[in-house]
Amino acid sequence: MNGRNDARADGMGRVYQASGDQHIVEHHHHARDWSGPDSVRRPTVGRAPVALRDRVEVMDRLRAAVEPGVGNRLYVLHGLGGCGKTAIAHALFRHATGEAGRVGLWVNASDSASLRAGMLAVAADRGATDGELIGARGGLRPAADLVWKYLDHSDEPWLLVVDNADDATILRDDGWLRTSPTGTVIVTSRQAAAYWWPGADLLHVGVLPLDDAALVLRDLAPDAGTVEDAAEVADRLGRLPLALTLAGGFLAHQVIDPWTLADYRRRLDGEAGPDPIELIDQGAAVGDGGDSRHLTSRTWQLSLDALDAQGLAETSHLLRLLACWASDPLPLMLLSGAELGPDLAGFRVESALRGLLDHSLTELVSSGVRCLRTHGVLLDSVARSIPADQRESLAATAARLLLAALPQVPERGVQEPHVNLLAPHVIALLRRTVVWEAGQATVEAAANCVLRLVIAVHRSGDYASTLILASKAVELATQRLGADNVTILRLRQRVGRALFRLGRFEESEALHRNLLEECERTLGPDSPETLESCLRLASPLANLGYAQDSVSLIQRAVAGRNQVFGRIHPLTLIARKYLLEMAGFPEMAAAPERGEIIAAGPSLIADCRREFGESHPFTLGAELNYAFALSQAGQSDEALPYARRVIVGYEQHYSSDYPLTLSARTTLSRILGELGQYEEAISQAEVVAEERARTLGPTHPWTHIAAELLERHRSRRNTDG
Repeated sequence: MNGRNDARADGMGRVYQASGDQHIVEHHHHARDWSGPDSVRRPTVGRAPVALRDRVEVMDRLRAAVEPGVGNRLYVLHGLGGCGKTAIAHALFRHATGEAGRVGLWVNASDSASLRAGMLAVAADRGATDGELIGARGGLRPAADLVWKYLDHSDEPWLLVVDNADDATILRDDGWLRTSPTGTVIVTSRQAAAYWWPGADLLHVGVLPLDDAALVLRDLAPDAGTVEDAAEVADRLGRLPLALTLAGGFLAHQVIDPWTLADYRRRLDGEAGPDPIELIDQGAAVGDGGDSRHLTSRTWQLSLDALDAQGLAETSHLLRLLACWASDPLPLMLLSGAELGPDLAGFRVESALRGLLDHSLTELVSSGVRCLRTHGVLLDSVARSIPADQRESLAATAARLLLAALPQVPERGVQEPHVNLLAPHVIALLRRTVVWEAGQATVEAAANCVLRLVIAVHRSGDYASTLILASKAVELATQRLGADNVTILRLRQRVGRALFRLGRFEESEALHRNLLEECERTLGPDSPETLESCLRLASPLANLGYAQDSVSLIQRAVAGRNQVFGRIHPLTLIARKYLLEMAGFPEMAAAPERGEIIAAGPSLIADCRREFGESHPFTLGAELNYAFALSQAGQSDEALPYARRVIVGYEQHYSSDYPLTLSARTTLSRILGELGQYEEAISQAEVVAEERARTLGPTHPWTHIAAELLERHRSRRNTDG
């Protein structure tokens, strides 16, 4: 410009300046500005299942919602990411557009822009004009009102699927979610909280039953293995449809060296190769790799990002803590009033947990105790993404919370309901600390959690579970702590004690003998662990017929504990009780010290009564051993009152099939038989024989002893009668 003429152009306008006459011709060609989806008549899904497995009940309800004349229905399919909500919606869409004769409309609601564009495309499909759509897109008229105007006046019944509506606020606050007499609305969402979905029928979508989960793998990879193999892999994957689909896809498309389902299971369990989550994600179809919803390593981050946007960043920390444990039901008491560190103050635990629940990242269940249950694949995915510098602190916190929930000195008998529920969690935590290569103190804390639980389970009488837990803990913890670590030695002692209780006397004797040698070498001859090994080796030896050797070991334990702890310390009293029991073994009949050991019985009982009280199990145990020793020494008249008193006391403390109760009943039956009171002796022996066979099995040595005792009583009754 030369200053004589000023001009301004707006938008697509042009400004020209010329000297003389000019003839200017412009042609403007405007393409329609369309930013919406290419189609709302086709579902935008990833890999549709070959067949929709299970889901019979929910599909029956949804099919009824698209029958002729049905409208004003709103259903929300909610559940964990990857559980198959979209697959159900897709199956209904196909039914509605096929058999039910409805118009099918599919909108992606993963973000506000996609939802808005998709819903306006629905309005266009139902007859909205370009002018109306331009006005709605430009904010000149309410977009949601326009959409529902055309849906309400549709001349055809319709089904509208609003998929991936994980952020419920964009549906509710902007008025997109409504009902209409002309159609049915289906929403899929991870958001489970009912207050987000007023007027909707909420349908929870969980993992598949095992048989159906196995069929998903067989659908995709029918030649990879047997039904049993498929069931094992499906169970390992937590029966999550996303994981099953990825695993089946991986197995189906291998070319160079195809795996079987058994091969896949071994890789999942940690054999050489990628970690489990990376292995699962290798099954993503070409083109799906960038979609977070189609990958187990990334899909749940969408929910955490949404929670973070809501100001609930602490939910990520809580989920990372949960990833230290197992996918089994976790007692909520672990989190009650807990201080979880600087990243999650105690008063914020409730809101963090509520966020996880609302977004289907965990769920409340009841196993007699109020619990949380979080899917295993989700936990593994979260665990692998935890920064290395945070793992130690998280594992230490998880161990501290478990130790607080486990009894420090468990009583014998039935444990608190939550105790057995912690079994998978203590093992999972120990495994995490080993895999994460945590420091020795953290691994020891995790191992001590297992040790406490093992003691509690042992004292409840469940010796098979004790053996499994203790053996697994030894296998894991030894990798980081070494075989001579004190916690490892104590766990191995528990393995030996469980073997003894299960009647595997030779194995128990070999293990305890090895332990005694290791304790003497590494800890010294008078250490508490060495003396404990002496005591525990004595039990299998006595049952193998070496009672005299047992007595020598127990006497060593008594002397050592008396010197270290004192005469009336509980550990010393335990050793003294064992010594008294040994006096009743037949092999001790000719032993010169037998009379002296039996004579010390009243003093032991007096010490127990003074320290624990007359009715305490500790005192009753001393009286039972004294009754046993007296009866074997031919003093059954004197033994009988003790045995009867113990039976009454044990039945008050324990169940009728508890091992100590059965031992007391066996002793009472022996005494009654020696006194010629055969009817009562047989009655007591019948109970023992039946319970031993039921709880220990027909081949256990103690089951045979119980059967022999019963037969002996019956034979003597018939002979004497």
